[in-house]
Amino acid sequence: MVPDMTIHENLRNAMTGMVAIRRDLHAHPELGLEEVRTSDLVARQLESYGYKVTRGLAKTGVVATLSNGSGRRSIGIRADMDALPIQEETGLDYASRIPGKMHACGHDGHTAMLLGAAKAIAERRNFDGTVHLIFQPAEENVGGARMMVEEGLFEKFPCDAVFALHNEPGLPFGQFALREGPIMAAVDEARITVNGRGGHGAEPQETADPVVAGASIVMALQTVVSRNIHPLDPTVVTVGAFHAGSASNIIPERAEITVGIRSFDPAVRDELERRIRLIAERQADSYGMTATVAYERSYDATINHKAETDLLRDLAIRFAGADKVVDLARPFMGSEDFAYMLKERPGSYFFLGGRTGENDRPLHHPGYNFNDDLLPVGAAFWTELTEHYLRGA
Repeated sequence: MVPDMTIHENLRNAMTGMVAIRRDLHAHPELGLEEVRTSDLVARQLESYGYKVTRGLAKTGVVATLSNGSGRRSIGIRADMDALPIQEETGLDYASRIPGKMHACGHDGHTAMLLGAAKAIAERRNFDGTVHLIFQPAEENVGGARMMVEEGLFEKFPCDAVFALHNEPGLPFGQFALREGPIMAAVDEARITVNGRGGHGAEPQETADPVVAGASIVMALQTVVSRNIHPLDPTVVTVGAFHAGSASNIIPERAEITVGIRSFDPAVRDELERRIRLIAERQADSYGMTATVAYERSYDATINHKAETDLLRDLAIRFAGADKVVDLARPFMGSEDFAYMLKERPGSYFFLGGRTGENDRPLHHPGYNFNDDLLPVGAAFWTELTEHYLRGA
């Protein structure tokens, strides 16, 4: 099989429309579960292409369904729609009009390219089976994918396989980066409160200083990865915040520490929680204080399935050339709630490089902007994947 050049030609012709949609979404960012305007726009576009559109899963989610022929096979493709609570600093004509909110992760681009693919798939109807296009809210922190699954996504829209991508400005433009097995980490958060006894800074002997105990906890946490976890198990423990006190002459009542935890193996994940709890409680006890730990398991690790990853790799090589396809030597330590879709259905998640080489900014940076030249690449690949997966007998 070679790439279908008519797909590419159609999508090049549709480039202006995709860019207009992407930039409109960029100017009107919405946070997780608030994507009312975004889902309205998405639904209108899909209905105009002839899809059956279902709304309301995970509050603002949209699922578009199109069947053709008599095939019983089905495929699901996901795009995330939410923005981030970041003040944009790009200075673009289409920069965010909403103070403190920004599409700093490229979800506007993911949505626009899947809409471009939706149009091409519907116009060509070169498939035999059913395609479900999943426009998911709340990928950032809230867990919209998990919500959609819990609300019956795959019972209502059966999928034999599901796929998703993420743009990556750190990779060369048009490069496909994939990996069988773990590709994104599980993420957890521990909020540690050290309870002391406040007083005057000039009389520390009359107090129990939670700042000192908290500092001891922070330092002890540095040993969890280096001394409790096998060196070949990718793991990160990061103290991201330490809040205590208000003045140099006041010893506070409490100190609050926030810890981010990343891992892949479930047994390692359990051990991390056990050690963090023990360290916090026993370090505090050694100073005559107590510590409480609120431990939240946020997202599970994103684990790609072998057969679907092999399919992606083969198709990407034919689509872009072997020099544009790489197998990642190690997973990313970031997290992704597409993990919950992959726990329910076989599938694969991959990265699509968007580096321009000119003042590129990383994801989640106030100066980041999605590379519009990626729109026809992603849309064409989604179209070819759909037609390849649902090809007639």
